[in-house]
Amino acid sequence: MRFTKKQNGVSVQAITGTYVVMIGMDMFKADTAGLLGFAIHRTDPKENEAYWLTGMRTFEESYPNPPDGALVSTLEHPVQDFLWSDFTAKPGRKYTYKIVPVTGKPKNLIYGKGVSIDVQTEKEADGKHSIYFNRAVIGSQAYARKFGQSPSALKGEKKKEAYDWLSRGLFEGIRDFLAQAQDKSYGIRAAVYEFSYEPAVEEFALAHQRCKDVQIIYDARVVKKKDGSFDTQMKARVDGVKKLLKKHNLFDVAIPRLKDPRFISHNKFIILLKDDQPIAVWTGSTNFSESGIFGHANVGHLIRDKKIAARYLEYWERLKNDPLAKDFRLENVTATPTLTDFPPAAGVTSIFSPRKGLEQLLWYGTAMAGAGKLLCFTAAFGVNEVFRDVFEIKKDYLRYVFLEKWGVNQSSAKVTEEVLTRDLDIQVAVGAILPDQILYHWLHEFPNSLSVNVRFVHTKFMIVDALGDDPIVISGSANFSDASTTDNDENMLIIRGDTRVADIYLGEFMRLWRHHRFRFIVKKINDETGAEEGHNYLDSTSQWAEKFYKPGSVKFKRRTTFGP
Repeated sequence: MRFTKKQNGVSVQAITGTYVVMIGMDMFKADTAGLLGFAIHRTDPKENEAYWLTGMRTFEESYPNPPDGALVSTLEHPVQDFLWSDFTAKPGRKYTYKIVPVTGKPKNLIYGKGVSIDVQTEKEADGKHSIYFNRAVIGSQAYARKFGQSPSALKGEKKKEAYDWLSRGLFEGIRDFLAQAQDKSYGIRAAVYEFSYEPAVEEFALAHQRCKDVQIIYDARVVKKKDGSFDTQMKARVDGVKKLLKKHNLFDVAIPRLKDPRFISHNKFIILLKDDQPIAVWTGSTNFSESGIFGHANVGHLIRDKKIAARYLEYWERLKNDPLAKDFRLENVTATPTLTDFPPAAGVTSIFSPRKGLEQLLWYGTAMAGAGKLLCFTAAFGVNEVFRDVFEIKKDYLRYVFLEKWGVNQSSAKVTEEVLTRDLDIQVAVGAILPDQILYHWLHEFPNSLSVNVRFVHTKFMIVDALGDDPIVISGSANFSDASTTDNDENMLIIRGDTRVADIYLGEFMRLWRHHRFRFIVKKINDETGAEEGHNYLDSTSQWAEKFYKPGSVKFKRRTTFGP
């Protein structure tokens, strides 16, 4: 939801998702003379709480040596930015935020009248779409402060508490979706890739006990090497899935995907049926694995739409026959024609792979190029050439990119880094944690011990003009790659015109982007210079604000993009 208000010379726009509230602030430039930042207060009527929110930066004059990882009140150490986010919000809550301009001196602060704005966060399970992002910040000050040990080192109740915190509703969303299959009038159809987290498998088993109609297509493809032996890693993964299926009495209702072993059956979706009719779909980027649910960033997207559910069921029926890719490509293009026009039709469009040709991938490039005011893009395995070509085109708006790494090999990484760093308006964050050698004022951050190949971001989504009245969100299992288009089993949703969906995706994207952007920059400076990160004190003058009023600068564009 979006809320705006202007009062006492301060204008604000609040954009709420489920767990994130973003607040863009603005003032006339003349009013920023002497501005030291903004103090931010939150009132939560449901929990009977009212307090000044906190940050980590301090004025050197008034607090020169805070303890490592210390949080300080914005009343005494204000926010020096025109975009601020509350990552401690809860779904379906009403809050009042008071944003107060602060002037004076660090040891003698003066508070203006400011502006108070009432907002409401989105409910998780509400309407056509329910969207669940995990927290995905094992390597964070918040995790270090709260748990103090790597997830793999925790035991008992402390481990459960950490996993609940990391899941932040994602596992619960999977559980609750399957729990809807309450009796024999329901059915479940699923297509899975990684299927190794036993509590998730148990939820499928419980659903089968209740409804007696669960069927699961699982990736059982294993490549043979030139010497005739099977790929060890792939075989171990498939053997692990079979073992769990047998243990939980699901083996007889599981269908192996075997043909074309060079490709992968990369889907992660569940269809809910009622009286043999599809009524809802759970999809997204989340594998049913420990790392997928609790480790790297993922999204589960539940859509209550009978037409879309029917498209997924038709795809599932094609998939269960274990078709060869050469036949399956044509079937999928016939069933879900490649998009040609931009923008796409209003509402929700589903796209399934493998497909003949790269035309659908090229259309995603067209969608990216079609942004007019803001673009957000995540990529776990580098940036495809189609999108690099789009990023080569100069645009006069901000384009945010969040990457797991620059590329899957040295040459592609080098090209991608060169392309994405030429234009300052392309703002890139690459997944990182703070290394110990630059831990001045920071607690030790723990690496993601739950994941191996992907540690930071596994989502595959793009948001085109998120803050407009007609946003486009593209999200699903496909990695925006050649292989995900022509070879692998994949599914994608294209959602146009739903500001609620866009607001939730935007808040979560910016939460993760800002988290990793800071660490990426600090680590980059350290890698290049060997310099330790010094204490990043607040500016004791109003010079910090001047950069936000320099036309054409990144900070100017951020203020005017996210502000009212």
